[in-house]
Amino acid sequence: MRRRKTYFQTESGAPQPLELSIRHRLHFSEVDALSIAWHGHYLKFFELAHTELMRRIGLSYQRYKEEMIGAPVAQAHVDYHKPLMLDQEFTVTARLFWNEGARLNTEYEITQLDGTIAATGYTVQMLIDMNSREPFLTPPPILANMQEHWKNGEIIL
Repeated sequence: MRRRKTYFQTESGAPQPLELSIRHRLHFSEVDALSIAWHGHYLKFFELAHTELMRRIGLSYQRYKEEMIGAPVAQAHVDYHKPLMLDQEFTVTARLFWNEGARLNTEYEITQLDGTIAATGYTVQMLIDMNSREPFLTPPPILANMQEHWKNGEIIL
């Protein structure tokens, strides 16, 4: 499958996506019998970069817990381009795209160290009130505060 340029569109006047990359080495527990990365682990690799990006912009799981907010995944998608092999190092990049709602639109790219794309994909998370289990209709204060800093160009990664 050919890779699309992006999964999410940047709206006119919206801030540029927030982006962070991490490196990871493929462990024995992450491969199948042929020493190829098991397909189900790609979402885990996405999560590694996503968690670090969120932590750096003030949306860590600890902060969610303190604010009684959940961020369950509503959609997830992976496009596989080239397999990762046992003990191979690779980079996972997470890009958070701007939107006005109480949701997180994040796309991912896994690249081998030579720049070859191994996989791309995205997740959509909806923010919910953990007491009522109902989705937020507008961004809760923790997200609205981060969005304000993002809009003002105050987030440096």
